Amino acid sequence: MDISRRSMLGGTLGGLAAGLVGTGLTGIGATAVAAESFGRADVDWARFLGSADLVWRTMPKTWYEGPFLGNGFLGSGIYAEPGRNAVRFNVQHSQVQDHRPEFGSLFGLARLPIGYFTLEPVGAITAVDWRMDLWNAELTGTITTAAGSLALRAIVHSEQSLLAVEVRPTEGERDFRWVFHPAEAVSPRADPVFGKPPPTGYVANPPATLETSGDCHLAVQGLLAGGEHVTAWREMSWGSARTLFTSVAWSHPQRTAKATALQAVRRAEPFGQLAYGHQRWWHDYYRRSFLSIPDTRLQSFYWIQLYKVASAARREAPVMATSGPWLEPTPWPATWWNLNVQLEYWLIHGSNHLELDAVSYALDKYRANLSNQLSEPYRADSAGIPRTTDMTLLNGVAGSTSGYAVGIPGQDPPTPEVGNLTWALHNVWLSYRHTMDRRLLQDTLFPLLRRAINYYLHFLQPGPDGKLHLPATFSPEYGVNAPDCNYDLSLIRWGCRTLLDSAAELRIADPLAPRWQQVLATLVDYPADANGYMIGAGVPFAKSHRHYSHLLQIYPLYEITWEQPEHRQIIETSLNHWVGFEGALQGYTFTGAASMSAQMLRGDQAASYLGELQKRFIQPNTMYKESGPVIETPLSAAQSLHDMLVQSWGGVIRLFPAVPASWGDVALSDFRTQGAFLLSASREGGKTRWLKVRSEAGAPCVLRTGIEGDLVVSDSSGRPKRWRALPNGDLEVDLRAGEEALVYRKGDRPDFTVRPVPPNGESAPWGLP
Repeated sequence: MDISRRSMLGGTLGGLAAGLVGTGLTGIGATAVAAESFGRADVDWARFLGSADLVWRTMPKTWYEGPFLGNGFLGSGIYAEPGRNAVRFNVQHSQVQDHRPEFGSLFGLARLPIGYFTLEPVGAITAVDWRMDLWNAELTGTITTAAGSLALRAIVHSEQSLLAVEVRPTEGERDFRWVFHPAEAVSPRADPVFGKPPPTGYVANPPATLETSGDCHLAVQGLLAGGEHVTAWREMSWGSARTLFTSVAWSHPQRTAKATALQAVRRAEPFGQLAYGHQRWWHDYYRRSFLSIPDTRLQSFYWIQLYKVASAARREAPVMATSGPWLEPTPWPATWWNLNVQLEYWLIHGSNHLELDAVSYALDKYRANLSNQLSEPYRADSAGIPRTTDMTLLNGVAGSTSGYAVGIPGQDPPTPEVGNLTWALHNVWLSYRHTMDRRLLQDTLFPLLRRAINYYLHFLQPGPDGKLHLPATFSPEYGVNAPDCNYDLSLIRWGCRTLLDSAAELRIADPLAPRWQQVLATLVDYPADANGYMIGAGVPFAKSHRHYSHLLQIYPLYEITWEQPEHRQIIETSLNHWVGFEGALQGYTFTGAASMSAQMLRGDQAASYLGELQKRFIQPNTMYKESGPVIETPLSAAQSLHDMLVQSWGGVIRLFPAVPASWGDVALSDFRTQGAFLLSASREGGKTRWLKVRSEAGAPCVLRTGIEGDLVVSDSSGRPKRWRALPNGDLEVDLRAGEEALVYRKGDRPDFTVRPVPPNGESAPWGLP
């Protein structure tokens, strides 16, 4: 069916606020079951998530191996202190950065390390037995030493800037101690090991000063540019337990962080009381959606990513830097906008966690920096985002090692990488489409996308063929500038279409609408050759390359799709040619290939790519590295799994489009789709048994169910719903906001309860078991 973009965008305000309220699982009763039974689910959450817990029976030695705790701001990674009989508890914070824009985003505005505690036992450490309890977001376990043992519990509180570690020592370990080690307040990129020399004149900030205030200790780090960050800690005893409370606060340009950090540790409740509110937040978080597959290793991985993203993201927290809140030695101590940000946040949509959408929030809050960093002639009507920024979207002075500006098409230097804002706004569009929040469309997406596309309009020129062409730009991260770069052409097409649809939805008679229509009618075709899509005109894809920037039109933009038969050959050729170049491929190569394969309805192939990802790249604690710690790839793998189970692009909700043959059973509940629908469904024995769809916004509802035979479409009380079968077999269901429909095969009597599915087999837990 041809569904207009207006109908795709159409809908009323009402998705976002409702979407942020957890309602639990929505297991559904059969039509004969009493109404009060609807909404129940047979899931023992503690037991189910317990099967995904990470386990350590070997001491982790690095960030890539150990437990991690966080709340979007404060983060702690835990592992052995190198060369010592101690355990390190890192203390890092996503707001702690420098404020010297004259040295660029990678030095003068870089994330700054704070420091770490060492837990130093009396006796030599002989063994550990730790568990990362996902359900409670808590590290528990013991450290065994030659002198006794230490039983520990540790959390970073979900709603307070507070790391709490409770330790219960045996008699021989009563005198264990905590020691804080302040880090040098300098950009991690300045480490000579990375070969990135700092700009002339760049020096480290002065050393932190150690202070006391009553029974509290502080490390006060003043900054050369003004402001400070302060780490405060206090140890309290209750019976045999000793609890370390640590808080970090940041302020700029004022120096008010000291009072804030002190207040947090002085007001800290005993660990049990503190953990109660912390656990309640996490229990509500997990219950907002449910997903179960028979691949136990991948299922555990998925739930760890949901734990990870909520440990690293909050709506009002800084957009994730490359290593999230867990800063480690890295050449990338900033926020990266040419792939990392986009991939980090995709999974929040289907998993029903829009409360973590920092991208929409930051682009709205700091929008002035999206224009004032362009070259002066374009600032009045255009916007762009540099490749690297701080938390305020500021890049500072750009240079060969200090940061990367937006650039100007047809000029170099600086590198003409200009499409990153438009791609980031695709994330905002996804948030709009999954909530149908008209305010997000009107106040953030439309005005910013209008300015992002305006920047392109300054450079598009007609050629001898009558087509509009773009001067040379840069396709991340191929290394060669190209005219008619596919990265930019795909974003221009998506942006112009979205602007036209948005203007129609908002009833705006925009004077630029004819220009957007002209661009869509006359923009040059995507450059391609016998190997599929090229980087751009005259620049073939001819070397191993990890990034799929030249394929955005296939995924995630869905401008070129497998459902268009005329494009199938070039999609397949392009994918095979890209992945066929071994050598420079990295983890997110395989997540992108998995999602493209899912669009091609090839579940086994998608699963194979995710298997290669796990085998080649995913670290014991599900973290990831490329010369330094980066976290986007595992998070994007969770989105690849979403793409295998539900797709909702183009106005159609596709249920179980790319399920591997070995996954006979799948269960979903409250999976959020475009159009602001919440979808619950069950697949048994390789067949879809039933689905339930609830509309939050009254948007058009078109379902591709995969259920064979005559169908029953009813509400939860068994009353028929209005629906019609479309020529291709899809179902169009009449649903107003707040209404729901249940779909199953006529004559079938399925169990409408959502439960975890039986596993295909056992697998070792993540961690170091």
